[in-house]
Amino acid sequence: MASTVTTESAENPPASSRPGYGQLLRTRGAWTFLLPGFAARQPFAMLTISIVLLVQHTTGSYGAAGAAAAATGVSMALFAPYSGRLADRYGQRAVLIPGVLVHTVSGLSLTALALAHAPLWALFVAAVPTGASVPQVGPMVRARWGVRLQGSPLMTTAAAFESVTDELTFVFGPLLATALCTTVTPAAGLVTEAALTLVGGLLFAAQKSTQPPVTAGSGHARVEHGSALRVPGVRVLVVTFLGIGSVFGGMQVSLAAFTESIGEPGLNGVLYGVFAAGNMLSGIACGAIAWKVAPQKRLVVGYAALALVASALWTAHSVLLLAALGLLVGMSIAPSLITGYTLVEGLVPAGARTEAFTWLTGAVALGQAAAVTVSGQLEDRLWDGAGFLVPMAGTVLALVTLVALRSRLVPQARNRTVARGVGHRVPVTVD
Repeated sequence: MASTVTTESAENPPASSRPGYGQLLRTRGAWTFLLPGFAARQPFAMLTISIVLLVQHTTGSYGAAGAAAAATGVSMALFAPYSGRLADRYGQRAVLIPGVLVHTVSGLSLTALALAHAPLWALFVAAVPTGASVPQVGPMVRARWGVRLQGSPLMTTAAAFESVTDELTFVFGPLLATALCTTVTPAAGLVTEAALTLVGGLLFAAQKSTQPPVTAGSGHARVEHGSALRVPGVRVLVVTFLGIGSVFGGMQVSLAAFTESIGEPGLNGVLYGVFAAGNMLSGIACGAIAWKVAPQKRLVVGYAALALVASALWTAHSVLLLAALGLLVGMSIAPSLITGYTLVEGLVPAGARTEAFTWLTGAVALGQAAAVTVSGQLEDRLWDGAGFLVPMAGTVLALVTLVALRSRLVPQARNRTVARGVGHRVPVTVD
């Protein structure tokens, strides 16, 4: 009966209780995973920029720095979905605890090798486990929201809230990493990232009461969602998120190269912070709007705007113009991220959503890794700012794919039924 009441209430919320952040944050048990989740995901925003700044300092090459960072990103993209599947089957805590320990040791090893001027292949050896063991806290938090808000219109608000939280980390993370690397020591960024991962990850793993139910005992669940990537809509979203990753990677390297070329390396964190702030502000707005437009259409429109403004980045030759364009790019990313994560709720069974979210997160990391590598090579071989061509190419190609395959983002009736049948294990009342 509780399940029926909750579903009916979610489908027809009274006018006085429209989905909003206040209502979302009053969800029972939310704060028990939100606060430690925020602490645990903070280091993620520091990792790539810390590697780029450290390796560029020790080698003098943005190409080498981008390659080392790319090795981390590729390994994370490859291992993240597997980590998500293990979390769905055996519980998040079982995956998190060994993961944060491996990540801490690997990150410190990478730092030591870079400072010792080890050859590039040795940096790759340390970078692979560093990326593979990155804790997938963001997808895990989203999966916990999915359990608490099954069938509720607050899911879109939760997706927006998580995007804002992610971008808040991308405001502070690059600023903190850049400040540490430029004012303390080039190794300070990675050392701090490893320490925060260890502490934050263990705190989040300790929150056992809000974990999604483990699906290992259900043979039906295993058959229905052996892999979330089997869902056609998820594959379309993966390509879409690859393009978003190309923006993150291209911006990180190209902003660092631009500020270095004008003799103001400290502005790197500021410019990236402006970019992330635009993402955060538009994410807040997206979560506050009661959308009447279908999410599939919102994704296409929002992504078209992203491709348009990303295509103008390479033309910027001043700090103010680059800051303005970065702000617009950031404001265009959030709607696409939020809508993509929201679509997962209708496309994927509840017991496979952690894996689905990690596929999307991994796609961003893979796109970022490729963009970091290509942007670094362009910055080394061509003109200052040539790396900004990468976000343009990545978003335009992804937009073409999205427009051509947008029909696959419409949830099928059987997917929606399976999602409710598998995931609606524990009735939860939403305030």
